[in-house]
Order: sequence, then structure tokens, then C-alpha cells
Amino acid sequence: MALPLVLFDVNETLSDLGRMPQHFEEVGAPPQLAALWFASVLRDGFALTATGRNASFGEIAEDALRTVLAGQRLNRDPGDAVDHLMASLKELPVHPDVVDGLRDLAGRGFELAALTNGAAATAASLLERAGVRGDVGRVLSVEDAPRWKPAPESYAYALRELQREADDVVLVAVHPWDIHGAARAGLRTVWLNRAGAPYPAVMTRPDHEVSTITELPGLLAD
Repeated sequence: MALPLVLFDVNETLSDLGRMPQHFEEVGAPPQLAALWFASVLRDGFALTATGRNASFGEIAEDALRTVLAGQRLNRDPGDAVDHLMASLKELPVHPDVVDGLRDLAGRGFELAALTNGAAATAASLLERAGVRGDVGRVLSVEDAPRWKPAPESYAYALRELQREADDVVLVAVHPWDIHGAARAGLRTVWLNRAGAPYPAVMTRPDHEVSTITELPGLLAD
């Protein structure tokens, strides 16, 4: 039986946003603002796509930074603080399990791809810095799709680009909303639950759950 294509989300699934609180501190902002900022980016992105506008992740991220930094006693000009944080976002590392997990999957013959709500160039650069860009084929962005994930059009776009049927693709993501959207679009799903959190009961459950990417090769090869 042919192996499925493994389609990875990028933000937080591959990239480690755990460094962002430190970068907020570097500009004089409270580190806890990092979580509020990222949640605001997702909220605003979902709101825009739900109302018919497919804005870029970078545009939304910058606007959200200006909002959460407003009124903070920063150690530099607010514009410079936003520039510093946006640059830091583009230089994040991958999670510790990513390199071994992707290399093992590729070594076992799995075709790998990525679908991000961010920019394709940023995702490709993340993989390049980690030394695994060659293990991942297509790096796709919803900026080229009608709408952001988890809208069905985003997954349909990926399937067209990858020339695969939905049940021949496994989406791997840390976000339950991404798992839910992919499952509703007919894809197979694996929830990457690094935090050991409960899965939301209101969302479509994943086909499988793992705590690290290194568990995927054995799971998907069965």
C-alpha cells in the first residue's frame, strides 16, 4: 500500500515560538505579551478570512504587535520594537524533535510537504536553517489560497498543488482548529500534543495523537 503524503503545519508545529517571550523582554515589554500577541494574530486572521479577506500573516502580525505594545514602557521607539520582533519571528528555531522526525520520515520513503498560514519563504527559511529543507518537498502558504486554514478552501488548494486525494494526505498539527478543519475537508489527521493537553470536545477528533514528531514514522508506517 502506498505511503500517505505527510503535510505539516508550520507555526508552533515545526517552529518553536517559545523564544518569543525573550524577544519581547529585549524591547522592554512584559514576556507574557508574546502569548497574547500570537493569539491576537490568529483571532484577527480568522476574522478577516471569515469575512472574505485573505490578508498576509505578516501584515496581521505587525498590526497586532502595535496593539499589544501600545502603552508599554519600551526601551526603544515602538516602530523599532515592532521591527525587532518581526525579525525575531523570522529567525525562530524548530522544536527539538523536528529534525530527527522529518529525516526519519523522509528516509522511510514518505513524501513531506508543509502548509502554513504564514509566508512560504519564512517557512522555507525555517527548514533551511534546521538543515531539513531537502527533506520537505512543497512548502505552501494560504497566501496563495482563497482563505486561511481552517477554511476548507485552504486544504483544497494544498491538495490541488500536491496532486493528491484527501484520504491520501495526513495533516500533522499542534492546533486542534487545524486538525478539525483538515478532518472536515477529508484529510487524515495526527494531533501533535506536545503539552499533554485535552483535546477540545467540540472539535472533530484526530485519527491519531502523538507527543513528538519522532513518533510519526512508526505510527504511519504501520
